[in-house]
Amino acid sequence: MLSAKSAEVVEATLPVVGAAIGDITPRFYDRLFAAHPELLRDLFNRGNQANGTQREALAGSIAAFASALVAHPGQRPDAMLARIAHKHVSVGIADDQYKVVHEHLFAAIVEVLGEAVTPEVAAAWDEVYWLMANALMAVEDRLRAEAAAADGDPADLWRPYTVVTRHQETDAVTTFVVRPADGRPVPTARPGQYVSVRVELADGAHQIRQYSLSGTADGALRFSVKREPGGEVSQHLYEHLPTGGTVELAPPLGDVSLAEGDGPVLLASAGIGNTPMTAMLGHLAATGSTRRVISVHGDRDQLRHAFRADLEQLTAALPNAVAHVFYERPLGAWPAERTGLVDLSTVEVPAGTTAYLCGPLPFLKHVREQLLAAGVPAADIHYEVFGPDLWLV
Repeated sequence: MLSAKSAEVVEATLPVVGAAIGDITPRFYDRLFAAHPELLRDLFNRGNQANGTQREALAGSIAAFASALVAHPGQRPDAMLARIAHKHVSVGIADDQYKVVHEHLFAAIVEVLGEAVTPEVAAAWDEVYWLMANALMAVEDRLRAEAAAADGDPADLWRPYTVVTRHQETDAVTTFVVRPADGRPVPTARPGQYVSVRVELADGAHQIRQYSLSGTADGALRFSVKREPGGEVSQHLYEHLPTGGTVELAPPLGDVSLAEGDGPVLLASAGIGNTPMTAMLGHLAATGSTRRVISVHGDRDQLRHAFRADLEQLTAALPNAVAHVFYERPLGAWPAERTGLVDLSTVEVPAGTTAYLCGPLPFLKHVREQLLAAGVPAADIHYEVFGPDLWLV
């Protein structure tokens, strides 16, 4: 782990670097994309770059990793690393790109901090970077090997899939059911994982987005897409991916998936965050689970609630399951205690519960705080956030 000398330097300079990292990351990305424009065109999410969320996520991950090394020198923040590694593998980031990032990141640090970056400071932060990079590369190499084995050892990350059918869940959510166009079996997917979808846009750019699997059936994968205003890929899929069309997918990935066991499980979601929860419920029902299952979902109203029928049917199929639905602005008569935001104080959370959360970041933080207050250990609360992970920012 981090050497004692470097730990002292990092601890002393962390406030300065942390305060400046909001200036460092824009310069880093400007340098990176000037030298490698293909990365912005074909790898990075152009929407997240435009609104700054990806830059915030990078800043947060580096600062969080350094803080963790200083606070716990003998431990490595493996949970954070696993989340990042899954995302990296899902879009095809390669080991040699870490050298490219290092070059432009450290040049940006020197540009912003100037003479404060002494040789000693540079060496300490260089050690932090390569500890994080090497740990990520090791995890990513393992994930790629596992994905290749599950996918029949493909020569390329991407495989063409044919759309078997597509149907509307709501006005803004469409589900696509796809099968491999090459006739090979679908790769193994764990309930709660996502697939990366790559499309070629009108300007020739290849953009990648992750969409949670809402289920698997009959040799096919099922992923669901919410059409976002201004969303390049979601709009493209809505307008240019009909039944019979072809789309490129990477193997299923994601570090948050339903663990086997017989203890109580709580599935909490908001909006389109119920996509992976639907897959988890479907798995529990398909395997005849007798676990105690508590589903909690929040949405704007009944019309915007995707998978509403699935929630009712799957809950009814499980012998020890219950569902609690909250609507902010319900249409028609609706119980007062279920109007507004999700409130777990009205939900019984049994001892030994393992919780899975998915939705916008404010929702995740709110529900996590309620679960902690209810006595659920932090280690038993797992979350998935759509878009860049700003949890630590």
